[in-house]
Amino acid sequence: MSTHLPAAPEAEFAHRTALVTGGASGIGLALSRRLAAGGATVVVADHDEKAAREAVAELASGGARAAAVALDVTDPASVEAGVRHAVDTFGALHLAVNNAGIGGPSRPTGEYGVEEWDKVVATNLSGVFYSMRFELPAILAAGGGAIVNVSSILGTNGFAGSPAYVAAKHGVVGLTKTAALEYADRNIRVNAVGPGFIDTPLLRDTDGPARDHLISLHPAGRLGTPEEVAELIAFLLSDRASFIHGSYHLVDGGYSAP
Repeated sequence: MSTHLPAAPEAEFAHRTALVTGGASGIGLALSRRLAAGGATVVVADHDEKAAREAVAELASGGARAAAVALDVTDPASVEAGVRHAVDTFGALHLAVNNAGIGGPSRPTGEYGVEEWDKVVATNLSGVFYSMRFELPAILAAGGGAIVNVSSILGTNGFAGSPAYVAAKHGVVGLTKTAALEYADRNIRVNAVGPGFIDTPLLRDTDGPARDHLISLHPAGRLGTPEEVAELIAFLLSDRASFIHGSYHLVDGGYSAP
């Protein structure tokens, strides 16, 4: 058995190109920064092109190679074009993180709007499928790599009032496991992470009592940070996780422990 250790973290992603959907804010932005710090070339893909360009300007100011691309994960043609842009710009795609997602309204299942359901599932589940549909052939062409799909603690738990979100995030876990089985012997690792409630722009407008309730669900006594999630994702993308395939890793402050 080889005892060769991976490169030091500051160089662990050198000579690799990574695509991050939803890469201009929250967990995606923290991850884009983390990958750039590790030497990756980063393609920041986001529906908000202005925010993506601002993120790229920040990364470039620190010496990173990066590019922005406007990408709507609910549109297969947009996703295909975004992956092609990454390959055409930097020559190959080695890593991908499918992070783009939305929360949706809070409503019981029997009152949930059909259009609301369709929108949440289209973004949070179909968007992950569309992304992998075009990322996997590109990564195969590059000789292999890794994909991490961002699910949620609600990929394994229920949550009253969020039927579409919970169903979609459960689906992401199943989709991850299936792709991992299909590509494990083709030098592509596919894994998922399940963040707890994270202090991102999506939650910063939550009022005091609601925010306090969310915090109370985590035995750690606080919300997570985008950087904590990014660190786990970076590990799963790295050669340090070379024997991890098809796994679903929680980063949730103990939410799922009880």
